[in-house]
Amino acid sequence: MNKHSAPAPDPSPVDLPLVVLTVALDGTMTAVIDGTGYEPDPGKAAWTRASFPQIIDHASHDRTRTIRVEVHEVDGSTFTDVIAARPRRPAPEPDVPDPVVESRATRRRRQAEPVLVEITGDGFTPGEDISCALILTRTDAAPDGTARALLDTNQLTAGADGTVLLVGHVSGTILTRGPS
Repeated sequence: MNKHSAPAPDPSPVDLPLVVLTVALDGTMTAVIDGTGYEPDPGKAAWTRASFPQIIDHASHDRTRTIRVEVHEVDGSTFTDVIAARPRRPAPEPDVPDPVVESRATRRRRQAEPVLVEITGDGFTPGEDISCALILTRTDAAPDGTARALLDTNQLTAGADGTVLLVGHVSGTILTRGPS
């Protein structure tokens, strides 16, 4: 006859690092991790309750290890908790953009040397900020004074008709200049 028995339990105890925080009357704390004092970095103030996350992160190796925490208060009360490690997440895969297919004309425009054109105008207040806007398209106002424009997204990169608006932010001066 076959006898089946459960395997013997592992005799090694569970090993959880122990963090003991003792709060003093002035609100400062001492931290002891597995029997060894843990001090703030040189030049830093003493541990306080606000330091709790920093101490826990250090003791738990940035939350990758479960730890046991005991907090001894000034009034003699003690609080104990076990802070579990966060589950490990796989590293995110890098985003790879889809390949962009460009037309020959777009490639030629991108490869061409930039051509600078000077636009000038007067009637502005000395030193004021001037906005420079490239006109993409034109439209007519309806009889009630409203306007509507439809834009082809290709115009946004094509440079449109070349008309430029200069708008003074203080003077309110608006000038239109065509390509020269």
